[in-house]
Amino acid sequence: MFIKALRVGLGQLIIFLDLITRPRKLRRSPEAQARVAEEATSLALYQFNACPFCVKTRRAMHRLNLPIALRDAKNDETHRAALLAGGGKIKVPCLRIEENGESRWMYESNDIIRYLENRFATA
Repeated sequence: MFIKALRVGLGQLIIFLDLITRPRKLRRSPEAQARVAEEATSLALYQFNACPFCVKTRRAMHRLNLPIALRDAKNDETHRAALLAGGGKIKVPCLRIEENGESRWMYESNDIIRYLENRFATA
C-alpha cells in the first residue's frame, strides 16, 4: 500500500514539474506547421500519464510542436489491447508509425525522440 501511494505521489510530482518547466514550442510558419500537423496524423504515442519516460517523450513532442495523438495504454483497455496486438508488448512509451499502409511500433524514449527530431526538427 505504501509503495503504491509513493509511486502515485512521485508520478504527480513528475507531472507537476513537467508542467512548470515545459520547454518552448518550436515556431514554424503557418504553412510549415500545417504540413507538420498533417504528417503527425500518421503517428500515435501509446503512453502512461505519469511514466517518466513518457513525460520525457511528451516534452520533446511539445518542444517540437507536434500534435501527435496520445493513447492512454494504462486506463483505456482498447488502447492497451492495440499496443499489445500491434507492438507485441505492454511497454511505454511506444510510437505507432503508419507508413505506406503498414504500422511500425517504436519503443524506447530515446529512439522515439531521435526519430521525431530527425523527421520534424527542420520541417
